[in-house]
Amino acid sequence: QVQLVESGGGLVQAGGSLRLSCAASGRTFSNYAMGWFRQAPGKERVFVAAISRSGDRTYYADSVKGRFTISRDNAKNTVYLQMNSLKPEDTAVYYCAGRPGGWAVAYSSYDYWGQGTQVTVSS
Repeated sequence: QVQLVESGGGLVQAGGSLRLSCAASGRTFSNYAMGWFRQAPGKERVFVAAISRSGDRTYYADSVKGRFTISRDNAKNTVYLQMNSLKPEDTAVYYCAGRPGGWAVAYSSYDYWGQGTQVTVSS
């Protein structure tokens, strides 16, 4: 089992920045590819970004490319999502997720999930 706990969400004005963190415990963190997803009210949970086990490869949804950066620190068992130039449409609950092996885009490919952290961007 892997336990994931997100933090860093909050209220920010459009154009602002936030950094989300996801702390992992329970298993060897470096064995897991990690991803961030988000879910807006009344909508499905969608892929935001993913990072390989070593951190050498990343992948982003088109909607956040150039504004968000995913990174990880395997020594600290933590994955981050730096969010810049935030827009009101980025408002959602953000979830981190982990899966053994390579990274993936599909929601169903991830085995472990955090409880989510709310990000609200005001216009």
